[in-house]
Amino acid sequence: MMFSSCQNHMVYSHYESTPVRGWERNDTLSFDVPPMQETAYYKEVVGLRINGDYPFMGLDLVVKQMVLPSQEIYIDTLVCNLVDETGRTMGKGINHYQYEIPLTKLKMNKGDSLHITIHHCMKREILPGISDVGIELTRQVSTSVQTKKDE
Repeated sequence: MMFSSCQNHMVYSHYESTPVRGWERNDTLSFDVPPMQETAYYKEVVGLRINGDYPFMGLDLVVKQMVLPSQEIYIDTLVCNLVDETGRTMGKGINHYQYEIPLTKLKMNKGDSLHITIHHCMKREILPGISDVGIELTRQVSTSVQTKKDE
């Protein structure tokens, strides 16, 4: 019988604030992830901090990532559901809500770094109520333990 588990190790967590008057569509947030210490798979999450002034049930984001030094580019459009069909917020909090939206899982080599940009692609030009947007990377470590059944 084989048991397997994954342990996650946070390697990067950073949030950028958006303007108090609202996040404009052409305001691109940038994140520069330092070089990885080892080759592994890295789980990426986009974090959102939103207050009660945000007028919509969802948020559409464009996330562009460039892996350096290879200059591979990945572009994703995230459709973030913030409120369920009953009107209940899906974030954690009371007046300010924290959301964690899974982005992707990337294999990064030792020494690779990331340049990530995020902007919204909503129809409304300026979005009020979004206070911070962030990126979190966790290194996925898989451990396996093999055991034998009693014979």
